[in-house]
Amino acid sequence: YKHTRDMTSLLELEGMEFHSNHGCSEEERKQGNHFIVDFMSELDIARAAASDDLKDTVDVAEIHKIVAREMQQPSRLIETVAARIVRAIEKRYPRLEHFSIRVSKQNPPIEGGKAAWSRITVDGGCAC
Repeated sequence: YKHTRDMTSLLELEGMEFHSNHGCSEEERKQGNHFIVDFMSELDIARAAASDDLKDTVDVAEIHKIVAREMQQPSRLIETVAARIVRAIEKRYPRLEHFSIRVSKQNPPIEGGKAAWSRITVDGGCAC
């Protein structure tokens, strides 16, 4: 393999669905809620494009496993969940320079109001 040019691209895994028990109230943690998690990364795909080998890129099936594992651990805040996912991905892919995780919670309980989603997006990646 000879790296001849940068092929920076956007790799995404969108719409990972989970029923998880995250929330500030006891009722939320007991009943759970519907969550959507999105992964987006910028990476150079030149090596993977040339080799056609999964080991030369980010394995989205592995990303899903990491997200699923972290979504199973109840937390009070979606900020905590997103930060845990980011740390786990950074540990598995230490050379991944930039990525983000977005955690969306459907119908968050809002006193006196209604909202379709609450969301947090957290950036991760090495400072290479």
